[in-house]
Amino acid sequence: MIMIKLMKQAFQLATVGLSVGVSALLIVGASAFAQPVRAPGNAQRPALEQQFRERVAKLAQQRIGLTDTQMTQLEQSNARFGPQLIQIESQERDARQQLRMEMTSPTPNQQHVSALLDQSLQLQKQRIGVVEQEQKDLSRFMNPVQRARYIALQQQFRRRAQELARQDRNQRNMGFKNARPGLKKIR
Repeated sequence: MIMIKLMKQAFQLATVGLSVGVSALLIVGASAFAQPVRAPGNAQRPALEQQFRERVAKLAQQRIGLTDTQMTQLEQSNARFGPQLIQIESQERDARQQLRMEMTSPTPNQQHVSALLDQSLQLQKQRIGVVEQEQKDLSRFMNPVQRARYIALQQQFRRRAQELARQDRNQRNMGFKNARPGLKKIR
């Protein structure tokens, strides 16, 4: 359960914050994620999370080939750009949800749909602008090969996090199917 919660948190950071520690979660390997993890207690959680972040950062550093100084600079870059990307992702998600609700309505409001489409495009432009700034910042202390490895780790992590989220959704849905007949799932 802790692993799923960490993965959900990591997914948020990785999809928008592009955090090295989070991006390298995939390096730990599918076998580590497949193993059931039991929470030993909430008192140990902060220490376990810290150990987890340290291990992930070390693995990322090795895979990308970063020095300690570069890792520090990468953490600073992530701290600078991560919050902006998280905010944009949240706004994009809200716009998509509103658009989905509007489009499933028997009579969609044309003006609202148009405004949501415009908002979505504007948010995509903002995200691209922030990612460009972030890449320019990364190029100050990472060579092109390191940046390419970093991007590859991010993509691998995103795929793995999406896969885990899909599995989690499927497990929750299967658990409901085993419930008493006559109950309906509330959304």
